[in-house]
Amino acid sequence: MEENRFRMPLYLPAQGAVETEATIVQWHVAEGDAFAQGQVLAQIDSVKSVFDFEAPCAGKVLRVLHAAGETISFTEPVLEIETADPRMRDWIPPAASAPVESPREKCSSGDAIRRDPGGTVILGVGGYLPERVVTNDELIRDFPGISAEYVYQVTGIRQRRWAAEHEKPSDMAYAAALEAIRKSNIPIQDIDAIILSTTTPDVAMPATACILQDRLCLGAIPAFDLNAACSGWLYAVAMAQGMILSGTARNVLTVGVDMQSRLLDLADRNTCVIFGDGAGAAIITAGQTGHHIRRVVLSSDVRGIHMARREEPGYCIANGSSGMDPWIRLDGPALFRLATETFATVIREAIAQAGWKPEDIRWVIPHQANARILKAAAKRSGVPFDRFYLNMERVGNTSSASVPLALIEAEEGLKPGDKLIFCSVGAGATMAAIAVEW
Repeated sequence: MEENRFRMPLYLPAQGAVETEATIVQWHVAEGDAFAQGQVLAQIDSVKSVFDFEAPCAGKVLRVLHAAGETISFTEPVLEIETADPRMRDWIPPAASAPVESPREKCSSGDAIRRDPGGTVILGVGGYLPERVVTNDELIRDFPGISAEYVYQVTGIRQRRWAAEHEKPSDMAYAAALEAIRKSNIPIQDIDAIILSTTTPDVAMPATACILQDRLCLGAIPAFDLNAACSGWLYAVAMAQGMILSGTARNVLTVGVDMQSRLLDLADRNTCVIFGDGAGAAIITAGQTGHHIRRVVLSSDVRGIHMARREEPGYCIANGSSGMDPWIRLDGPALFRLATETFATVIREAIAQAGWKPEDIRWVIPHQANARILKAAAKRSGVPFDRFYLNMERVGNTSSASVPLALIEAEEGLKPGDKLIFCSVGAGATMAAIAVEW
């Protein structure tokens, strides 16, 4: 992307003060199309009239966020575009131009945010996987002694997704966040905080959460990154619950995103076949409407501090001149033993703290680390392995994104009242489990 080009969301222009939503009748552009300022992008049906949605600048369509026929709020973005128009950096979405109560005002007024929220729930979950599919066959070309089937037998992985050259972790986080917000059916402006888990930030600073905050056109709210490796998204959910229960926020956007593909030594067969790229997100909110977070278990075991490591920060290798080993390294046998033990421990603890029994569990949705680790953990946890939801065969180990990405797949078959355990073990070794009643 050229230096002066940037991405941003576009919103529909409200046609009257009392209007809250409109229906997209027809799109006149598609993803990848260039457009001119004033060009008609879509035909829109509102309460007052049918009108043309005209482009406020010249640019290119990156993503169409809602299909023709959808009825959406004026506070939801409909397109993600790329533009070089400097005026658009300060562009105020039409639906946001009316006076509204800011998150800072809400927090200082002693109103609903500070009242007892009556519990915390997951509203909606969104995810993003890059388009490029990388198979085992592609990665073992330089390892004549092993086969694609052998890699699958050892790891449980047949393929994974790797990001395109132009993609950054914030791009993946943004796509996942938009889907989570859409599925939660809340206006973007109602988000009171962003917690983003990653070991591969866009830059050392500012936080990737702040970059995401800018992309979402959010005002003065808390936004920060955390690093708990593969357990990160569960830590983010736990931190979101704490913010809600303390009265700091009501709706918290939690994101897990990692882009490991550029940090893999392709000559190291122990690591290059493991990792995929991706992002998962969820809105955690106060109240009783949603999927109830019953218990949270967090811990860390320093025995694992050297078992999974990377010495250089970031999501790419800069120049290799630092004298440090730039690649992800794993101590496979030691990590296997510790992960098996700790997965089982946090699963049992979360079940017990929730007042449940192993036979009550509909799904254990684990970090998609390794199929053999999870099989061994299942034996020790008391939950049968056929109750562990796995999607690593198709997406690999996506680190802190793996639990929400697996949850998205499992979601279609879930019923109200189903009891779930989310769990993870990550570098550190960090451990987390969350008991959720759907």
